[in-house]
Amino acid sequence: MKSKLIKQLHNFFISRKMLSLLSIIFVLLLWNISTHQQWVNSLFVPSPQTVWKTFLDILQKGYKNKPLILHIFASLWRLGLAFGLAFLAAIPLGILSGYFKTIQAILDPFIEFYRPLPPLAYYTLLVLWLGIEDESKIALLFLAGFAPLYLAMVASVRQVPRDRINASLSLGASQWQVFVYVIFPSTLPDLFTGVRTALGFMYTTLVAAEMVAGVSGLGWMVWDAGKFLRSDVIFVGIIIMGGIAMLIDLGIRWLQTYLLPWSQYES
Repeated sequence: MKSKLIKQLHNFFISRKMLSLLSIIFVLLLWNISTHQQWVNSLFVPSPQTVWKTFLDILQKGYKNKPLILHIFASLWRLGLAFGLAFLAAIPLGILSGYFKTIQAILDPFIEFYRPLPPLAYYTLLVLWLGIEDESKIALLFLAGFAPLYLAMVASVRQVPRDRINASLSLGASQWQVFVYVIFPSTLPDLFTGVRTALGFMYTTLVAAEMVAGVSGLGWMVWDAGKFLRSDVIFVGIIIMGGIAMLIDLGIRWLQTYLLPWSQYES
């Protein structure tokens, strides 16, 4: 009984989750000690206590006359709407391009042209065309998320065994049924990978877009605080953005594990 308990404790302390927790605690302790001992200037790196107090203050009073929840909602609304549009456009086009080389030949030049471009390089044009409000941000996020999703689907369709498709056709399945019941299910593991990649890139682009042209959102809050050297507000914004991004990614990973247990994804 004693040896079993010792083994369980040993497995717990060497587990990945425990190591992650210990690394977080170590960084927090190092942060607290370095600010307490004044190893770093508090103007640039505020103490954890100061950041916590600022967070509570913003939570109660908001930032620049807007509640914190509205800044979070503004960012997530832009991200969610743009992702939904990118998903609805990229998935069918990616499947068709992966299956029909003619369609891929038509779309590839345009996607490969804008895909390597930094999003902020053409964001100024979007602002000129669509204005400084949400329309230009959503268009920018759509373009940022479309390419990773599209390319993931094209590559995944190309990996579907041709024998599986031919067998379905020989058994009387229509072309539409092959797409719905054979090709699309086969691409699901790669689809989740594309979703995670696209959302990560879109999230980064969202913050940059809000910094350049915005009046609300977490990215704008961090940018505005930087103009007044409010490093405590900057830290609060960064921590909130990072926490939200981690929760989104954890949700996608859980959904993949739940829907695709055969993919054997390690959470």
